[in-house]
Amino acid sequence: MPDVRIASAQGKWILLTTVLGSSMAMLDSTVVNVALPRIGEDLNASLSALQWTINAYMLTLAGLILLGGSLGDRFGRRKIFVIGVVWFAAASLLCGLAPTDAVLIGARALQGIGGALLTPGSLALIQASFHPDDRARAVGLWSGFGGIGAAVGPFLGGWLVDGPGWRWVFLLNVPLALLCVPIALRHVPESSDERAHGRFDVLGAVLGALSLGLVTYALIEAGTLALLAVAGVAAGVAFVYVEKRRQDPMLPLDIFASRQFTALNVVTLCVYGAFGGYFFLTALQLQVVAGYSALAAGTALLPTTALMLLFSARSGALADRIGPRIPLTVGPLLCATAMLLMLRVGKDANYLTDVLPAVLVQGTGMVTLVAPLTASVLASVDTARAGIASGINNAAARAASLIAVAALPLLAGMGPEAYRSADAFDAAFDRAMPICAGVLVVGAALAFALVRRPTPGCVRPECRHHGNVTTPPLEAEGRA
Repeated sequence: MPDVRIASAQGKWILLTTVLGSSMAMLDSTVVNVALPRIGEDLNASLSALQWTINAYMLTLAGLILLGGSLGDRFGRRKIFVIGVVWFAAASLLCGLAPTDAVLIGARALQGIGGALLTPGSLALIQASFHPDDRARAVGLWSGFGGIGAAVGPFLGGWLVDGPGWRWVFLLNVPLALLCVPIALRHVPESSDERAHGRFDVLGAVLGALSLGLVTYALIEAGTLALLAVAGVAAGVAFVYVEKRRQDPMLPLDIFASRQFTALNVVTLCVYGAFGGYFFLTALQLQVVAGYSALAAGTALLPTTALMLLFSARSGALADRIGPRIPLTVGPLLCATAMLLMLRVGKDANYLTDVLPAVLVQGTGMVTLVAPLTASVLASVDTARAGIASGINNAAARAASLIAVAALPLLAGMGPEAYRSADAFDAAFDRAMPICAGVLVVGAALAFALVRRPTPGCVRPECRHHGNVTTPPLEAEGRA
């Protein structure tokens, strides 16, 4: 049984290690959007290259995150976590030194592999190291500090882009890794799961990532849409076939026998698909059209994350009392309203009257829905499957953002050079925001129709403070 206490020196070192590791991946998921205009200008990149700068990372991360947790259980959680941190830092160095957009996109895909190793590993280390009486508090501190990192991310990214340059958005991960790895090797105990057995579902992971990649490519590179889309769907069908037949699948399909779990993941696809498109385009809109600096654009979105960090725990408590149906209906509708309010943001937009109202409504909507969504996902399955349910929900959110970033510019009629023209981008942005709002309305309608109050005594989230706007929080495996 793990016996490290949170008040001990070792406990504090373990918390520092896991926060540093997870913050690398969390920072990267929020700061890169702010850097996109400068990356495009410096590397003479098209809009599709900027889309791939985001999606190459999300593709490998979403496709491999479930497999990454399994590797830690089998070969040692500290070992896989350290490998993930080193891998992520090496890929970040390659991103920072990339001479062309093609090299940057390849390095971002490598970054996602590192993220898939370290992201579940950081939480698994807490679960495996701390005494059961201290684990909930340790997870709470980990998620709280991670939320602070997510809040600081856009501000820090903007400052780096306007100061030393966009390359430092990636190079910053190298000193963080140099600090994290020695602490992990010295102070974090090794652990593994003796129950882990069977073959790894590498084929399932490859087919899942291939399906997402082909569909994404078809949407971004619209000229080959039909052929690649069919190939992507075929890979998806093969993925389901393989997962159904495997004894130890990466994605156990029987978990979807729960109608509540299935419905909640469909709502997740709608919600986080809209969020992914919104944050991708808004960071560009504020800089390309409104004329904000990278620092101003990053700071402009800070209230959304701050509201989530401050009030997510209270939102979760409210949902415990009234049930998840109302929060999961009202939250997406508030976010849809915020995206329609963003239509006010044009040339020379005033922050207080044009931007801030939309940002505050967006933050209120996310506060209302994120914590209840996570709690409902965990409550919809058996307690022993809470970890895999959380992992599936997290991967679904990432996949939804991936597809949204690929599809939304196509649906809004953005050409490959749209971000170089304020007028062209503004017109396409005005077409894109109602699409995002419509997807959120669909999500709200599904939640109202399908989500029900969970049964008493179900598992509850341990990550009560959450500030990441791109994905729902991961939760630990195997809780009694």
